Amino acid sequence: MSAEANKGVVRRFNEAMKQYWRTGNMGLFDEVLAPDFVQHWPGFPPDRQGYLQMLQMFRAAFPDLEKRAEDMLADGDKVIDRVTVRGTHKGDFMGLPPTGKLMMVTEMHIARVAGGKIVERWGEWDQLGLLQQIGAIHPHVWSATV
Repeated sequence: MSAEANKGVVRRFNEAMKQYWRTGNMGLFDEVLAPDFVQHWPGFPPDRQGYLQMLQMFRAAFPDLEKRAEDMLADGDKVIDRVTVRGTHKGDFMGLPPTGKLMMVTEMHIARVAGGKIVERWGEWDQLGLLQQIGAIHPHVWSATV
């Protein structure tokens, strides 16, 4: 597949993510995630089932979550996207009771596409920023004297 076609797969994944947040329908990912999909995201299980369970946890904690792709680049079988995520902490999140606070964080992903589906995905996200924004960790003010 061409780099442009692979970007189309990631766009369909992002659309499936939006629809999942609205409906809770996990079947939406069957079209875009390979059965042997591997997710490389610190702190979460790497297999497809673990990834989908992680999404359920986030949906329960941030039911109004919205993701917006800001940039997307492709080279061969890899597609990189930068995403902005916004949501309200309305449910338990990793043992933290809901605070009603809004959060906005960024994520970056590299997806490897084969056969029209995402087979592997690496991700980095602003975990510290999310925890600070929902009040789980208090931000520290750093100052330097010159």
